[in-house]
Amino acid sequence: MLAALGSLPRLAVFRSLLRAGHEGLNVTALQSVTALPASTLKHHLAALVDSGLVAQQRTGREVNCTARFEEIRHLSGFLLRECCFDVGEALEESSEMSG
Repeated sequence: MLAALGSLPRLAVFRSLLRAGHEGLNVTALQSVTALPASTLKHHLAALVDSGLVAQQRTGREVNCTARFEEIRHLSGFLLRECCFDVGEALEESSEMSG
């Protein structure tokens, strides 16, 4: 998932979908918001869909894209659990030694 977000155009697409909320955006609106050419947008959307960060649903001729918020919660939870873990242990150890 992090690799998929490692591209500035993909990050712009993803950010646009996050801001759109649970309704998402259809591909035409997403292209307008990001100013990416259709073929480039398709390429970046495929990478985001493959990573599990974005879902697509076809309704008639339109394709609607949405951020997969549950997957994003899992990713952010993982990152927050790991954040400063080693520093926290070091701080606890130094507190125990001085106290």
